[in-house]
Amino acid sequence: MLLEVRHVTQYHYAEPVRESVMEVWMQPQQAARQRLVSFDLDVDPAAQLFSYADPFGNAVYHFDVPHPHDRLRIVANAAVETQAPPVLPEGIDHGEWDRLRSDFVRGENFDFLSFGGFAVETDALRTYVAEHQLDELRRRDPLNAVRALSETIYTSFDYEPGVTHADSPIDLALGAGRGVCQDFAHIMIAICRSWGVPARYVSGYLFTDRQSGDRSDPDATHAWVEVFLPSLRWVGFDPTNNVLAGERHIAAAVGRDYNDVPPSRGVYKGDAESQLAVGVSVRRARAAPTE
Repeated sequence: MLLEVRHVTQYHYAEPVRESVMEVWMQPQQAARQRLVSFDLDVDPAAQLFSYADPFGNAVYHFDVPHPHDRLRIVANAAVETQAPPVLPEGIDHGEWDRLRSDFVRGENFDFLSFGGFAVETDALRTYVAEHQLDELRRRDPLNAVRALSETIYTSFDYEPGVTHADSPIDLALGAGRGVCQDFAHIMIAICRSWGVPARYVSGYLFTDRQSGDRSDPDATHAWVEVFLPSLRWVGFDPTNNVLAGERHIAAAVGRDYNDVPPSRGVYKGDAESQLAVGVSVRRARAAPTE
């Protein structure tokens, strides 16, 4: 599937600020089942762009606007060719739990087994696990345990933007029974790590299909979870929509949680209040990809 992404981020300041320094995680990954055909990043006011790879291998762009301005507009355009992942087996053997406990797997995935940031064990999370008897799922093989966990999060939470914010802890969504993709991903990650299953946060985009029951906001970025199973490697689960990550999902960056891979992050010099507006569109491309 060939998809086009347009991601527009606009900062408006109540009065001119002296300088802005920004980093963005918007470039889709180049991966086995995802080919980056093109990517363009435009900044207004104009600024020189620099890039580097962060510790998780994500492409990060950064720039500095060193003169007064009362707005900042960042526009990312990308074309990505995606492929459906291989069909997963109905289940895997229970020996996978032992493989997950091996020193090699735990060492290689230390960052994705450790609690921190938004993916933490709290009293509210323990209560949620107990109320839904989620630890009973560990009697199943790891693949089916994670499948059932993703479905439970989907059925037990309502999708409702505005209840939580980018910096909200998971307890807010757990208490309200509502939230958005970021909240559901953090809750799932924390539970997986408590089981000893490495789990990482994926930031990206989704080509939304309302006919398939997608709850995600088509005008926003998306987030889901990848878990590491030694016999299958990384497998993507989207608890917001109760689906496996597939050819409609476009991964931009992976990290331990949202803190590692926000679409944009920066600081400015000045006392002005700022307002943020974001618009995202994902659609099928009208032309065939070019090499």
